[in-house]
Formats: sequence, C-alpha cells, structure tokens
Amino acid sequence: MKISEKENYILIEPIETPVVDFVSLLTQRHEEFENNNVAVNLLAYHKLQKEEVMGFLEIATMHQINNKSFVLISNAVTIDELPEEIVVVPSLREAEDLIQMDDIQRDLGV
Repeated sequence: MKISEKENYILIEPIETPVVDFVSLLTQRHEEFENNNVAVNLLAYHKLQKEEVMGFLEIATMHQINNKSFVLISNAVTIDELPEEIVVVPSLREAEDLIQMDDIQRDLGV
C-alpha cells in the first residue's frame, strides 16, 4: 500500500494485491489516517465489483462520523450501485475537487 500526503488529503493506492486483501490492510492501518481526508485510488482494478467496494463501507462511515471525506476513485463501478456512505468518482481530479468542496462546506457549517 502506497500512502502519499497531499495538501488537504491523503492518497492511498494499492500495490498489486487483491481488493479483499487491500481492504483488510486499510482497515488494520485505519488509525494512521482516520483524522484526515482520504482518497483511495482503485483505478488499477479494472474489473472491480460492487461487492468488493462494499468492503470500504465501514471505513467510509467512520470518516463521515469524524467529519472527514473518504473518496474512492474508480471507473469500474458507479455511485448509483452503492449506498450513499460510499463516494466513488472516476478520476483523481474529481476526488480532489470533491474533498475541497466538502472542506468548504464544513468550514461554512453546511
């Protein structure tokens, strides 16, 4: 797992591992980034399934409770297939924009 600190979020990317193993590792190390906005780049998984993405539900929910953004980057699944707690966008740029908009809304108390 590769972790990169950006200006207002942490980018996390898997390193050649099955999605299930990546979700497990992310869950184990969640304390390291639970108080940060997080973007998870899943673009390497071209055949990502809805069931695999559902593994991120617990972490996504924890981030919402902590008032932080948790965004998955994937063009293999759409947001319409997932519960509202899981946010999926098709590109890193859209993830960055979404995190920035979330920060602005939180600052304004919206």
